Amino acid sequence: MLELAWGLVVLVNLVAVPVYGWDKWRAGRQGRRVPERTLLWFLFATGWVGCWLAMSLFRHKTVKASFRRWAILWTIVNPFWLLVWLSLR
Repeated sequence: MLELAWGLVVLVNLVAVPVYGWDKWRAGRQGRRVPERTLLWFLFATGWVGCWLAMSLFRHKTVKASFRRWAILWTIVNPFWLLVWLSLR
């Protein structure tokens, strides 16, 4: 069961990077963007490594203070840490 959970963590992180990249690309064009709620959901759904990597790589959502506050909160209060704890037990 833990192997499946870790596989999902990797999958969410791998999907988060292109989603953030897509939103950054769409930000330069007046097209439909990914809602912030979805971007934050990826952070909370154990994809925080990929999200922070994408934020740094694409320089996306790094200036907006409200988004950064939520990103930090969801990184700290994340089910990933429970998964790490269960794995180490």
